[in-house]
Amino acid sequence: MSQVSHVTDRVAAQGTDGVAAQGTDEVAELRELLPGVEAAVREVGARLAALRPAEPTPGRTAAEAMAHFAELDGPAAAELRARLGVLRPQAGWVTDELEGTVPAAGEWWLCDATDGAVQYLLGQPHWAVTATLVRDGVAVLAVVHAPELGGRTYRAVRGGGAELDGRAVAPLERELPVAVAATSQPPSAAGDRVALRRAGESLTAVLGEVLAVRNLGPTALQVAQVGSGHLTLFWEYGADAGNLLPGALIAAEAGATVTDAAGAAWTAGSDSFLAAPPALHGEVVEVLRRVG
Repeated sequence: MSQVSHVTDRVAAQGTDGVAAQGTDEVAELRELLPGVEAAVREVGARLAALRPAEPTPGRTAAEAMAHFAELDGPAAAELRARLGVLRPQAGWVTDELEGTVPAAGEWWLCDATDGAVQYLLGQPHWAVTATLVRDGVAVLAVVHAPELGGRTYRAVRGGGAELDGRAVAPLERELPVAVAATSQPPSAAGDRVALRRAGESLTAVLGEVLAVRNLGPTALQVAQVGSGHLTLFWEYGADAGNLLPGALIAAEAGATVTDAAGAAWTAGSDSFLAAPPALHGEVVEVLRRVG
């Protein structure tokens, strides 16, 4: 469950036209920071994995389930904040008090100790720990770690490429009929009637063109998996920048094309999202244009 529901419109998609590459010195600086961020994320993930019961968490109501979740997520989030605070004491922390927005100036952490709270509470392995550094309104570093999915760890630096478990990754180019697509819904989807309609219509449209459509848990992880070819494409309707930012940076740095569903540059204010291999992206946009 992300602490971030949305970010300011000035946070642009990574890897889209018009975004200047980071200078060599800045990339080197961020790469130097990466190991410490990854270590913090991994340790928090290991602790949460050890605490998670194998069976679904009891709780007949949403309040009961979330109370139990808070007992686990709260300390984990505090530990992550403390660890990252040591690494980058000048960076701020996006909190509920900021209502999920990221200031356009300065450095800020967007973090989620348990991205995929629903899966976590159900005893499923599809959850992740994420940490994203935003500098002057732009995501410049991201780590997405899935403790119970083989311990996979994605990481990326803006202008410096993306990696999975230490190796460079790239999207998998394949024809649309054999593509495995993924989608999800923002936490606020129930209150957005337009997004609800578009989600349903787009599912029908995409299902008729691809091999399969899946929802495999955390949004950030699924978008990152487009960058490594474990998924062919990911799309979503509704505002969800806080969950999309980490994966968007990773996918774009891996070489995927990241836009909104109409093919325009994705920004934090966009009401849709699409990540796909460059050769396939235009074809997917045409499919999604059937959605009003």
